[in-house]
Amino acid sequence: MPAKRIALVTGATQGMGRHVAKELASDGAAVFVGCRDLARGEAVAAGIGNGATALPLDVTDAASVTAAADRVRAEAGRLDLLVNNAAISTTRTELDMAARRALAAPSTVPLEEVRAVWEVNVFGVLAVYQAMLPLLRESSDARIVNVTSALGSLTAASDPSSPYRAAFEPVYSASKTALNAVTLAMMAELEGTGVRVNLVSPGFARTALVGFEGTETVEDASREVLRVARLGPDGPGDTFTLWEGVPVPW
Repeated sequence: MPAKRIALVTGATQGMGRHVAKELASDGAAVFVGCRDLARGEAVAAGIGNGATALPLDVTDAASVTAAADRVRAEAGRLDLLVNNAAISTTRTELDMAARRALAAPSTVPLEEVRAVWEVNVFGVLAVYQAMLPLLRESSDARIVNVTSALGSLTAASDPSSPYRAAFEPVYSASKTALNAVTLAMMAELEGTGVRVNLVSPGFARTALVGFEGTETVEDASREVLRVARLGPDGPGDTFTLWEGVPVPW
């Protein structure tokens, strides 16, 4: 395995995560398919074929995160690419998008809903970063790609003319704002090292994250994630972009 590029994609059993894992494997990378359900992860890895390995990983469980890092070290000895893709938008997955927005109003949203979403989207990303950074430091071409959303842009949300303003709420949108801030801290910490960090806003995909109410296919929505993930050692870090390489205001 160490002869290939070693990648880990969190939340890789469905949607964009699964597509990104599949495409990276088709590039010849050895891809760890991050999964909360091992049986499901093994089925996805088998469907991807050569180069894919299911890796039990619940980003909200410290023991699971530590065990995942230990396994990557034991099987590969390093990590070249970390795609922090795992995310949720709500715990109320039975609701449509309109009902989810109503639930997320800052004056009435249950705090346990906010905490549950932030646990995955913010603290989960930071936990995986901390566990995997020693492995990334072993690589000669290391990159972290954090998958966020343009909905988290404070510049856009503070503009009364922006369509993002009305959609900004303290559950999903603000969790992505917090993720952006955490990513900026990662960029600052790793400045001048061999580990590059990029922040990507994908397209609005028809996935479970949005109750399959998105406007783009998974393949189209994933293009920027894959473009950045495929950057070589000369590719830039410290970017926040959407397709194709368009800067997103923080």
